[in-house]
This record gives sequence, structure tokens and C-alpha cells, in this order.
Amino acid sequence: MAARIKDILTLFKLRIGFAIVLTALTGLIVTPGRSPTLAQGVVLMLAVLLSAAAAGGFNHYFDYDLDARMPRTQRRPFVVGSLPHAPWWLPLFGSMMLLPCVAVMFAVNVASGLFVFLGAFFYGGVYTFWLKRRTWLNIVIGGLAGSFSILAGAAAVDPALGPIPLWLAVVLFLWTPPHFWSLAITLREEYAAARVPMLPVVVGNATTARVIFGHTLLLVAASIVPFFFGLGWVYLLGVLLGGGLFLHRSLLLLRNPVPLAARANFLASIQQLVLFLGGACLDPLLRV
Repeated sequence: MAARIKDILTLFKLRIGFAIVLTALTGLIVTPGRSPTLAQGVVLMLAVLLSAAAAGGFNHYFDYDLDARMPRTQRRPFVVGSLPHAPWWLPLFGSMMLLPCVAVMFAVNVASGLFVFLGAFFYGGVYTFWLKRRTWLNIVIGGLAGSFSILAGAAAVDPALGPIPLWLAVVLFLWTPPHFWSLAITLREEYAAARVPMLPVVVGNATTARVIFGHTLLLVAASIVPFFFGLGWVYLLGVLLGGGLFLHRSLLLLRNPVPLAARANFLASIQQLVLFLGGACLDPLLRV
């Protein structure tokens, strides 16, 4: 029983799902206006979690052949057979993605439900199904999935979307590539063996490190902009600390583009995200 529960948690990538819920909550908190009711908020957050889980499950289902070729993923449930790789999973994933989005459209508003859908669709459909095996731009375009969760939370307050949530969505869009490319440098040989055209496989570690550094510069600059639209000093402190750390690690990676430095940069990207989202959430709450 414990093993089956672990397989389900792995299949639906719930750790990533809860991170996406946090981004949606951030969008809700930072957006000026009348907040949704508690019931509406619960519906929205559950919808974000379920739709993200559906996209994660589809990723496991569709990529099980790739997962079998990579040591990092070859113990996933569909690969080892602890869960059957059967067609009936597809309608389950589809229902888990669509029904929560429809629920949000009725319980909250159409715009919020649409953004919930787009987040799952971009990860499951655009990134996993269309781009991952075809182009190094896979994670760039697929990175929009995280941005839509910010917009889903913001639209629950104001479907018109003000500059703060839009800029936060831009920051998340810029964050995903350097975060994932840092991991891809550490796993370059695995991706090459699986014939997945991640950027380090296509252009090498040194060029990837230069691209990562450029993305990180843009990310840090973009993360400061919401301060000028109304987020305060708590937010600014968080993004300066997190952005400074991420930029420092990216510079070290640029100087020495090896897997160990890439791993450190990958961890710094997570720390930056925590400080970015934490500062964005705390800032409005501390000023109430």
C-alpha cells in the first residue's frame, strides 16, 4: 500500500504541483481588489493542483520510453511497471485537467479557469507532446506553464490583470530556462543518450552557461520592476537577495561551466524562486 501511494505521488509530481499552487496563491495575494471567498479560493487552488497533477501524469505517460533511457528517471512507475502503462490513463488525465478548469469558470470566473487550463496545457501539450523531443526551445516556450498559474490567481481577483501580476508572470517565464538548463548541464550525457535536444546537448556547456547568465540578468532586472508598480520593500529585499545569489552562481558557472557549478546554480535558482514568491506574498500582508 505504501509503495502504491509513493507511485501515485511520483506519477502526479505533487511537489511541483504544490509549487504551482504557491505561484497561483502569489498572484491572488499581490493583485489589488476584492479577494475571492474562501470557498472560491479553495476551488481555485484545488483546480490548480489537480490540473498540474494531470499534466505531470501525462508527462510520465508520454515520456516513459525516454525515462527508461535516463538513470534519473528509469525508476518511474510506468518504466518499472509498478503502474500499468495503459490507455485508460489518458481519459483520467484529461478529466483531471478539464473538470477543475470548468469548476473554476463557474465558481470564480472564466478568465481564471482559462489560465488554469493553459498552464496544464502548455506543460502537457506544448512542452511534453510537441516540443520536448523536437527543439532546444522546448523549455523556453514550455516555461509559460508556470506563468499562467500566477495569472490564474490574479484573475480570480481582477480578470483585467494589472501590471504587478503581469510582471510576476514575466519573471517566472524568464526563470524557467536558466533553472532547467542548469539541471540539463548536470544531466547532459543522459539527455544526449535519450536524444532529447536540451540546450547543453545542442550547443555545449560553455555556450549554455553564457545563455544562462544572460537569462539570469534579464530575470533579476524584471523582478525589480514590480517594486515600481506598488510592491514594497519586503518584496524588493527578497528579489535582491535571491537575484543576487542566482546571479553570483550563474557568473561562477559562466567562468567554469562544469556539472558541479551547474548543480549549484540549479539550487540557487530554487532559492531565488522561494525568496521571490515569499517576498511577493509577504509584502502585501505585512502592509495591511
